[in-house]
Amino acid sequence: MKVILGLGNPGKEYEHTRHNVGWWLVDHLAERWGLDGWKKDGQAKVVQGTLAGMKEPVRLVKPLTYMNLSGGVLVQYARRPFWAPATDLLVLVDEVAIPVGSWRLRAEGGAGGHNGLKSVQQALGTQQYPRLRIGIGDPARAPGGPLSDYVLGAVGKRDSEAIRALFPVLTDAVEAWVRGGMGPALDVQSRASPR
Repeated sequence: MKVILGLGNPGKEYEHTRHNVGWWLVDHLAERWGLDGWKKDGQAKVVQGTLAGMKEPVRLVKPLTYMNLSGGVLVQYARRPFWAPATDLLVLVDEVAIPVGSWRLRAEGGAGGHNGLKSVQQALGTQQYPRLRIGIGDPARAPGGPLSDYVLGAVGKRDSEAIRALFPVLTDAVEAWVRGGMGPALDVQSRASPR
């Protein structure tokens, strides 16, 4: 089973924040692929289905824990004998080090200070899992204050439109990953030439 984990925080107050763009993309994928019937599964909301022409199911997962505990929802998958994070998991996450309107796909790497990725890494015991980082801008351009205020702040209209404008190509990259792994997904990234 392919698992696509969108990182975010539960609750209406976080719905339109920068930290929740992973959830935005998961919801977009569910709509695009015609997957409905979200249900609670432990500490997550999940929806599952199969892409056209594929036998292997894909599961979209939104943790209902807060960001810094979100990796816990992966423990049940990590226990499965034929499931491996390096090939069967894709994490969708916000990234302050990437400008709004940009994105980056990597097969592995560190958490880069992101509490959600730290939690995933801790739960899995590895940095070897693909992640798609969605740019949420540069906090230096925001008025002073802690980084947490920036990532938990509401996304303005212009930035929201720039992020959502990426969703068609991000969907292509995610679907390429589901169908063929990192190689085809990286090809989509290369063709899109994100900044």
